[in-house]
Amino acid sequence: MRETEGWVGGGTLAHRVPDLGALELLLAVARLGSLGAAAREVGISQPAASSRIRSMERQLGVALVDRSPRGSRLTDAGALVTDWARRVVEAAEAFDAGAQALRDRRDSRLRVAASMTIAEYLLPGWLLALRAQRPDTAVSLLAGNSAAVAERLLADEADLGFVEGLTVPQGLDSTVIAHDRLIVVVAPGHPWARRRRPLAAAELAVTPLILRERGSGTRQVLDAALGGLARPLIELSSTTAVKASAVGGAGPAVLSELAVGEELAMRRLVSIPVEEVALRRDLRAVWPTGHRPTGPARELLSLTRS
Repeated sequence: MRETEGWVGGGTLAHRVPDLGALELLLAVARLGSLGAAAREVGISQPAASSRIRSMERQLGVALVDRSPRGSRLTDAGALVTDWARRVVEAAEAFDAGAQALRDRRDSRLRVAASMTIAEYLLPGWLLALRAQRPDTAVSLLAGNSAAVAERLLADEADLGFVEGLTVPQGLDSTVIAHDRLIVVVAPGHPWARRRRPLAAAELAVTPLILRERGSGTRQVLDAALGGLARPLIELSSTTAVKASAVGGAGPAVLSELAVGEELAMRRLVSIPVEEVALRRDLRAVWPTGHRPTGPARELLSLTRS
């Protein structure tokens, strides 16, 4: 048996044990009796295979393969190392199968939490596109205000969230996916519908409005833009309910432009210009800090930007 040089003991296990690729090559040499055939099986060139075997021999400090014109034969030490290598590779295969099972379980479901406007007017299109890519992924949607979305994510009850507020809730990372504009709307019979001049921001601030509940992104943006709001005329928990009340003539409301396109086109609602204030907001995707979306959640996030 020939001797090898360069072996150094100590160090971490990763430095002392050959990598899986080298062990798989050694197993192929043992099975096929040819370094060239083993190289072809694992998809590398013969010189690269020779170099990998020599590197493994230096790492272990023993000769593993005797090469001759008739082929490649394992040394006694090589045969022993091959037995150990087989157990390591089998354990790695079991590890890989287990990891794949975890990925399959992760990819079989997607839990989304979204604030009301996004849930009602943007998410359906995104989820339809996701279904075309992942027909076997079961999707559940939890709709609520921005504060509730944050609570769901931090309690590990959702994989990805969408919010409309001014700031990112504590404990979450985010990315802006779209922009939105809030508009003041009234029924055609409301006195504001006959105004000739824009509504002053100060007048809007002191007018009782049909509003979403506290914690909603729409209300946060409006409150911050006006520096405070009058006591609500009516306080409701969904965009649809606010819109229906405005259409019914209950009073003025401030809603996302996304939510009232049809009502404006059909003249069931009238948009009232407001001066001296910009009612714009960012729409964000959010997730727990340090846990970037993976699997179906990552794919849904990419669809929001397409």
